[in-house]
Amino acid sequence: MQARAIFEAAAETQAESGEAVSLEVMVPLVSDAKELELMAARINRVADLVAEETGTQVAFLLGTMIELPRAALVAAEIAKTAEYFSFGTNDLTQTTYGISRDDSASFLSPYMRDGIVERDPFVTLDTEGVGELVNFACKRGRETRQDIKLGICGEHGGDPDTIDFCEGQNMTYVSCSPYRVPIARLAAAQAVLKNKIN
Repeated sequence: MQARAIFEAAAETQAESGEAVSLEVMVPLVSDAKELELMAARINRVADLVAEETGTQVAFLLGTMIELPRAALVAAEIAKTAEYFSFGTNDLTQTTYGISRDDSASFLSPYMRDGIVERDPFVTLDTEGVGELVNFACKRGRETRQDIKLGICGEHGGDPDTIDFCEGQNMTYVSCSPYRVPIARLAAAQAVLKNKIN
């Protein structure tokens, strides 16, 4: 139903404007390559059906959000179907640490005070743990699909230190809430310049 709504809206927009629509379809919470493969087959069937009904073919990229440690570990297999990865680092942090972001406020302050964690891992990406999974998935995804598009999605996308880490992974984009966009743009520009100097 969601795929049909997406493709119908894209076909209508494309037909009315006469310009190609830039469309990306993302499957969230994938943990296995076969799971994404099956979902991709369904999505492609719906896209073909809507194209037949409307007479408008809409080109699109199909990708997934890497939110689970297992998805990061099997990224090479997932990339056989996924044309892009969007790292959902808020959920990846929750599933890697085994803690809920909603409950973490009750114990993270003492954890930071006692030196267990340096910073709130829901504000700045934990590059030693969660970042290792991201790094691994980026490398493995590129081994399978050299042109795979990689990005980060969520509040981490507005954190300068996290953006610097993402630049080091050669990610294509960051996505964050609107009020963090100015910080994200500045941090992304600084990270690119820093990378060129080094």
